Amino acid sequence: MFLAKAVVIVIKEKKRLTKRFLIKINSMVNIDTVYQRVLALANKEQRGYITPQEFNLFANQAQMETFEQYFYDINQFGRLPGNDTEYSDMIDILEEKIALFKKQKVLTAINPTAQMYNIPGGCYRLGSLSYQGREITEVDPKELLYISASPLAKPTAKRPIFTRYENAGGIDMIEVFPKNLPNATIVATYVKNPVDVYWGYNVIGGNALHDQTNTQHFQLHRSEEHALVVKILGYAGITLNKVGLMQVGQQLDAQKEQQEKQ
Repeated sequence: MFLAKAVVIVIKEKKRLTKRFLIKINSMVNIDTVYQRVLALANKEQRGYITPQEFNLFANQAQMETFEQYFYDINQFGRLPGNDTEYSDMIDILEEKIALFKKQKVLTAINPTAQMYNIPGGCYRLGSLSYQGREITEVDPKELLYISASPLAKPTAKRPIFTRYENAGGIDMIEVFPKNLPNATIVATYVKNPVDVYWGYNVIGGNALHDQTNTQHFQLHRSEEHALVVKILGYAGITLNKVGLMQVGQQLDAQKEQQEKQ
């Protein structure tokens, strides 16, 4: 019964996140747009040709660096006084960008009796665990013996706890206490890693032509487009001022608009 309820909760959350994803997918950064701007700027600076392989490598570095910066910035902005204006509150803006990467999953027990679980694959940051709607408190493994021996602090079905550790194979694990929880269905909320981006292409006549069917776009908000272009160019050893970047961007936008009209 509890398993069924947990599954229903996860399904509802997945539907909510999927709806949110569909709403925002058009706001994500298009990898071909970034690729064309990077090539145009590299050509403008007479720095030579950036190969698709180099671009894909730099693009993934830029996406991950931008993604990780969200968490650093939230920590920094969290130390400052909040702002009541929605669009000027940087924490809200950053959390909105991170929201796309939030997932929920019912964990599969590796050892049901011991209540041991793998951390979800692709997990960047574990948010929380819950059991029958109750949040499970994380404790340091070093404190586990003391807490378990305390009549007041020891874990119960109403006050469960968990620890994280790395097993002999280097795999991150979760262990939930107390043992022998009835219907021990554990739900994890976490932030997943961004999917690797890839500018798909086919080489025809010595030229790399974009293959949309074999492409993975950035999972970042469209507002990150210019920052991604600058980062990728930086990895390629090209430093540009903002004016140069905007000029090329405007030229490419005008060309794209003209092509769409035709």
